Amino acid sequence: MSDPGVDDVRRGARFGARAVLTAAAVGLVAVPFSLLLLSVEAQWPPLLHADQAARDDLHAFALTHAGFVTVMETLSTVGMWWAYLIAFALVLGWLLWRRLVRSALFVVVTVGGSGLLNEVVKAAVHRARPVLADPVAHETGTSFPSGHAQGAMVGYAVLLLVFLPVLRGAARPIAITAAALMVLAIGFSRVALGLHYVSDVLAGYVLGAAWLAAMIASFNTWRHERERAPADPAHGSEPENGPPVDPPG
Repeated sequence: MSDPGVDDVRRGARFGARAVLTAAAVGLVAVPFSLLLLSVEAQWPPLLHADQAARDDLHAFALTHAGFVTVMETLSTVGMWWAYLIAFALVLGWLLWRRLVRSALFVVVTVGGSGLLNEVVKAAVHRARPVLADPVAHETGTSFPSGHAQGAMVGYAVLLLVFLPVLRGAARPIAITAAALMVLAIGFSRVALGLHYVSDVLAGYVLGAAWLAAMIASFNTWRHERERAPADPAHGSEPENGPPVDPPG
């Protein structure tokens, strides 16, 4: 028979190791964002040159290719907040129908919190959008980080976390590839339309990844407190659906 006190110590050690690894992962994602932010604030010449070159080259192409603009506008529309609102309302309905309340809460906090975080950072940085003499698209508000890029990173990752457990065989890699392509395409569309700089989009991706990592870490802490293993796509995101933590040897 195992000693309850020893069991608690071992569980605490496992949790501590996971917490350190999670903090390291979040830190590794947050460092690139900090570097981008400092470079933008300091107006680092190589970054400004890259931003302006991408802006000007893509704008010149867009001015002479109406079909390209239409495709980019469609991708940008797919990445609008109201499109995610519709999609995730359906996802939440499906999760609640399956009585996966904790997964539904994870979706709400992760997706909704990401949008609020983006607005806070934008207000703090207050970077103006690209200025073009003959723009092909118009949008108000500030530029850094891209809300579309951050929303795509978080939104499609959450969709994968929710639906990968019910996908089988070739459907899994297809879903992952499609999600990755959509994240890249939505970010690219914002630069192609002259609404964001490349650095805005990269910052949106990195900030979204950091936020997602933090939310997954928090959720896994919850699972540990319920004496369940960390979230695994093979079992879903509910604590009750995960395998029990292995008893100490």
